[in-house]
Amino acid sequence: MSDAPLRPSQLAPRPTIRLGFPVKVLGEPLRSHDSRRWQNGPHLSVSLAYLRDVFEYLHRKQIRFYRLAGQLAPYLTHPALPAFHRQLDECTTELAATGDLIRAYGLRVTLHPAHYVQLNAPDAWLVRRAEEELGGAAALLDAMGLARDAVIVVHVGGVHGDAAAGRERFVTRFLALPENVRRRLALEHDDRRYSFEDALWIHRRTGIPVVLDALHLRCLNPAGRTLADALPVALTTWPPDCRPKIHFSTPRTALRAVRTSLGTRLQPPLPNQHSDFLDPFAFIDLLHLAQQLHARPFDVMLEAKAKDLALLRLREQLAHFAPELADVVG
Repeated sequence: MSDAPLRPSQLAPRPTIRLGFPVKVLGEPLRSHDSRRWQNGPHLSVSLAYLRDVFEYLHRKQIRFYRLAGQLAPYLTHPALPAFHRQLDECTTELAATGDLIRAYGLRVTLHPAHYVQLNAPDAWLVRRAEEELGGAAALLDAMGLARDAVIVVHVGGVHGDAAAGRERFVTRFLALPENVRRRLALEHDDRRYSFEDALWIHRRTGIPVVLDALHLRCLNPAGRTLADALPVALTTWPPDCRPKIHFSTPRTALRAVRTSLGTRLQPPLPNQHSDFLDPFAFIDLLHLAQQLHARPFDVMLEAKAKDLALLRLREQLAHFAPELADVVG
């Protein structure tokens, strides 16, 4: 027998719920991607080198879920910067190696494009930009050889004066996308524009999986759904070969001092703003709910300002306040 240590992917079984965080690492001085301006020649190869260090950190901390930076390949589809358009071809070997490392460490990675990616935009040039951006993101994940679990999460987009028409445009544009792009996309509902019900309306016409956001459900919920009702509905929108994911955050409650040209102003929190750390008791309630519902395994992207530090602290708090759930969360 080999004396080599087992990779996490060789250890069994996987937890029912994996915790992840988005993009920026705060626990160590690591970069998530090459964020230099175009004049300085940023490149995907640099981002992938940074990413290997991030994956090593995740491996040490036993974190198995991570959201990649949306601009991993900087300026990849920028219409005025054609010199950046061939980065995927220039990094074929590095992308394959990155995919191998993701599988070796038992990681799941996802993407969340920038806010300007709006398939339902009324302007044709904005739609073309969205299609190009999504095509590039899907090609990047494909080049890593990643399974369908590596989804690209999008929003419906702007209301543009008519929310119903906006939903219709999203459906039309989604169905016109190439198959390799469509199979990567998942749809998140909003906190102010398009609700969970809107996302379900679109799912019924496209089959796109719905990412439940627990805080957004609180902020925009015209149907008055409870989390106990919304969670199983959202999970059933995901195909059998793709592990569902949801977003969890808790609202900021702290008063903040904001400096302005007129002096310091006290700013009260808004209910849709993410807190620095997470309410462990609200998350414990979610875990108990999932058990009561006998929910299928899913992953949770924790959206907190403290990023990985919030995840690690939540893990410690779960071990203290709910040790009976130790085998559920990974």
